[in-house]
Amino acid sequence: MKGKAIVTAALTGDLMETLYFEDFRPGDSFESPGITLTEAAIIDFAMRFDPQPFHMDNEAAKESIYGRLVASGIHTLAITFRSLLLKGVLTGNLGSPGFDELRWLRPVYPGDTLRAAAEVIEVRPSSTRPDRGTVRFQCTTLNQRNEPVQTIICNQLLKRRPAETES
Repeated sequence: MKGKAIVTAALTGDLMETLYFEDFRPGDSFESPGITLTEAAIIDFAMRFDPQPFHMDNEAAKESIYGRLVASGIHTLAITFRSLLLKGVLTGNLGSPGFDELRWLRPVYPGDTLRAAAEVIEVRPSSTRPDRGTVRFQCTTLNQRNEPVQTIICNQLLKRRPAETES
């Protein structure tokens, strides 16, 4: 039950201490606050990382299948991860061995507000590195209309709780 309480505290903004692998249980769920995308942010990201016309130019976007400027899916993924970090859930994060089943379900437009809803689906201690374990999260990124715009399974390496040291 301690893991559930720590995760709950982190999600309400009451805790920014390190959350360790042991603090997560399958079924734990959380939701980040929203982040609103501006047209300028969408264009800036696209110019640096995904320079396709429908991400960078309003006129070109009108001729695309989207009919107007849309955010890069890579931008949506980055915002999802940022949301999880800012929420404090991944304070013990050591990195990621990768993502699974990434799906972009609908376009993200300027003015959309995105938030990440995640559920722990698996916790697995490392069989070779006793200082860490893997937590798998099923993440859904939702817009302000509560419509899913992206789904992904995130695999995160998290620190294990250090052994108590004698004083």
